[in-house]
Amino acid sequence: MFKDIKWVFFDVDGVLTDGRLYYSSAGEDYKVFNVKDGLGILNLKALGIKVGIISGRGCEALLRRLEELKIDEVLINRPDKANAFEDLRVKYGDEILNSVCVGDDLPDLELFQKCRFGLAVSDAVTEVIERADLVLERKGGYGAVREACDLICKENQ
Repeated sequence: MFKDIKWVFFDVDGVLTDGRLYYSSAGEDYKVFNVKDGLGILNLKALGIKVGIISGRGCEALLRRLEELKIDEVLINRPDKANAFEDLRVKYGDEILNSVCVGDDLPDLELFQKCRFGLAVSDAVTEVIERADLVLERKGGYGAVREACDLICKENQ
């Protein structure tokens, strides 16, 4: 199913995290990431698969984690996910169409239409689950990213 995939795109809130937002008096300060998800992303990159983040939100904690993982493309504060994807298509050409998107909520459906495969985390909203090519067994923030990465890596080794 995932043979010869060139790109994998992840949403952040509800996919890389459990979807909860942590605010202090200074604003959004905290994000909780699963270390196993991070290794899954590094495993994709080791196979030459590029990784992108397209998210409607962003914060410093997120940017720090994405820098650690050396994510190839980071598009945050982009609720217009289809337009963000088209910006990448202009930059990289049609190779970007041979991609997987992992999402959890309605804005991610825009990417499901653009990418070759759409994957939903197990706790995604009903509409995303119904439109997904595959529903992962794990929840967002609790290993769903690693599960997706492992499936893709297994077919591309």
